[in-house]
Formats: sequence, C-alpha cells, structure tokens
Amino acid sequence: MLKILVVEDHALVCEGLVHLVAQIEPEVTVLSRPDFESALILLETESDFDLIMLDLALPGIDGFSGLDILRRRYPAIPVVVVSAFDDQPTVTRVMNLGASGFIPKAFSGEALLGAIREVLAGNLFRPQGPYNGARLDAGAPRPTSTSARVSPAEVGLTDRQGQVLALMVQGMSNRDIAEHLGLTEGTVKIHVTAVFKALGVSSRTQALVAVARHGIDLSNVF
Repeated sequence: MLKILVVEDHALVCEGLVHLVAQIEPEVTVLSRPDFESALILLETESDFDLIMLDLALPGIDGFSGLDILRRRYPAIPVVVVSAFDDQPTVTRVMNLGASGFIPKAFSGEALLGAIREVLAGNLFRPQGPYNGARLDAGAPRPTSTSARVSPAEVGLTDRQGQVLALMVQGMSNRDIAEHLGLTEGTVKIHVTAVFKALGVSSRTQALVAVARHGIDLSNVF
C-alpha cells in the first residue's frame, strides 16, 4: 500500500491534491500537513512514506531550505515539489537540491498523476516548461527568507555547536553525534541546549525549522 504525504498550506489546494493523489491506485493512504514543522513532527513518528509532495511557498520558511532538510534527514523518501513557481532557475535549483521531481501547479490532474507515477517508478521527473511564467524573483508571493545564507556564527553558534546542529539536521541522535565527533553524550547534550538557546527554540523539530527559516548554511562546518 502506498503512503504519501502532502505538505501544502492552502486548504483548497491541499484538499484537491489529496483527493487527486488518492486516485493513483486502489490502495493508497494520503496524509496532509499545512506547514513544514507539523510535517517534520509527523515524519518523526511515521517515516514509512513512499513519497513527500512539498509546496515551495510554505509560510515562515524558505522552501529550498526545507527541501534540503528533508533530503538530508530522510534520504530514502523521494520528494516531489509541487509549485506555482515553475521558471527554469527554480526547477533547476529544486532538482539540484535532490528532489525527485518538480510538478507545476498548472498541470492537469492526469499530468500530475503521470509525473507521480514516474517518480514512484524510481525515475526523475522534470517538466518541459515554464507553464505559467511564475518566478520566485517576480512580484508574486514567495517563501519567507533572506536571499543571503547565514553562517552559524551569525546566529551565535560556536564552531562545535554548528557541527552539532548540522548532525541534528541529518537526524542523528545525541549518542550518534557523540560518536561522530568523539565527544561524550553529556557534552553533546550541553551543546544541544546551547543551540536551542541561540536559536530561540525548545525542540529538535523547531531547530530544523529555524535552520530553514533563517537560511543557516551548515555546508562548511566541518
């Protein structure tokens, strides 16, 4: 039985996607969440999804950073971006971040299901577009983010705390982080507490959302 997660904040669009995707085969479970944080919470408890369908323009988060977090934390689950922003630079960036497909919201239901089937078969799907000319750099609504990436130091993290945060983003437990960095688990807990304080959060899930929201660049922490 297929299990698919739809992450879309517009209720009518989400309802339509859920109804449409439920038709892909006789036995399919389609769950939905209206924001990135609630989607992460669901994935922490139910990780047996066959596909994640992600809107780029979720409230309070940079959709590209959200996609990057999903690919790092759940590399075995293919992610398809479904977005109205279908200009070639956006599509290229999405695919370079590891998405298995990009589906313009201008697609017909039949075309959307065909694209999903391609991804579920293990293929990549990239549209021949654009389909409506919407661009992330145009005057249309866009994900909340700053254009520049932010270093861990700029949000008050030490080098070690940046490393701990990067491993948290990858889904490592405190024990795994301790082994990876050659630290005691108690020391890692101290670093995690400091990371939470610097980001103004109280949980790992909130920390992941903060990384995406602020555009914190963890690519050079090691």
